[in-house]
Amino acid sequence: MSATTLTPDAARTLVVEVFVQAGMPADLAAPAAAALVAAECDGLASHGLARVPFYAAQMRTGKVVPAARPQVERDGAVIRVDAGHGLAFAAIEAGAAAAGAVVRELGVAVVAIGHSHHFGVAAQAVEPFARAGLIALAMANSPAAMAPWGGKRALYGTNPIAFAAPRPDAPDPLVIDLSLSQVARGKVMLAQKAGAPIPQGWALDAEGNPTTDATAAMAGSMVPMGGAKGAALALMVELLTVGLTGSSYAYEASSLFDDKGPPPDLAHLVLVLDPARFAGDFTARAAAMFAAIEAEDGARLPGARRFAERAARAERLEIAPDLLETLQSLAGRAPTSTS
Repeated sequence: MSATTLTPDAARTLVVEVFVQAGMPADLAAPAAAALVAAECDGLASHGLARVPFYAAQMRTGKVVPAARPQVERDGAVIRVDAGHGLAFAAIEAGAAAAGAVVRELGVAVVAIGHSHHFGVAAQAVEPFARAGLIALAMANSPAAMAPWGGKRALYGTNPIAFAAPRPDAPDPLVIDLSLSQVARGKVMLAQKAGAPIPQGWALDAEGNPTTDATAAMAGSMVPMGGAKGAALALMVELLTVGLTGSSYAYEASSLFDDKGPPPDLAHLVLVLDPARFAGDFTARAAAMFAAIEAEDGARLPGARRFAERAARAERLEIAPDLLETLQSLAGRAPTSTS
């Protein structure tokens, strides 16, 4: 069945309606809808509208507290945000708002977000800072999906890391976003839903054997990026997020893909730096590095493809008809065809 299309504005409105129907106030639903539609615009469907039915179901069972408002406390350069087991997006937004003022005052701000949910596209937490002339590094833990190197039991999440730096001489900043598994687990989830195989090298089954079966992969573990090095980085992220917020380590967290059990209780960390308070020539020196990379035949800066995807979807988003019908039903709308 061919895809139908929606404008980004229409998609955001639809998602807000779904979440309001599930008990979330519209002002808290707005940043969630913006983040999910932005993922679709960037060509990251595994972190986009496909997540909406999962989130709505979790709101209805209390696995997500739909009306939770993030609580923000400042202690010098440290900004603590308690997400209250709501969706992560309002908490990320609240932490970013506080960080902007702190980093201009002190040159550095650290946002520690606890008792949260799915971080979403990690790049979204850092890109706005780079557009404001700042440097940002973000990371988050997620439910258990990777075993420690040499083990079989998943103890770490896929634990994304994102980094952004300003490029005043270019339309877009440098944005790096990577999962510490070979691929994001959401891609395996989409393959499982479609009944499709996954490429060799993405995942292991429950016995630690390589598999191309998406269902076996979901019951097993993801392969860490870079082998033992990726697994070590995942442990680092667990300690810098959960360890600093009192949330749940990956092996303690419940699934993001069903409505059973307690809240996932995940954690995130965002470090923001004002480069002007360090080396005064950061921007010029960084521009020279970027130019050297782009001068290499066949090379491109990380994030360039994502910005191209965003430009291509600025006016219309493709959406599978069955997903559109599901979202319309959850929003209390009569199904309609949109083209």
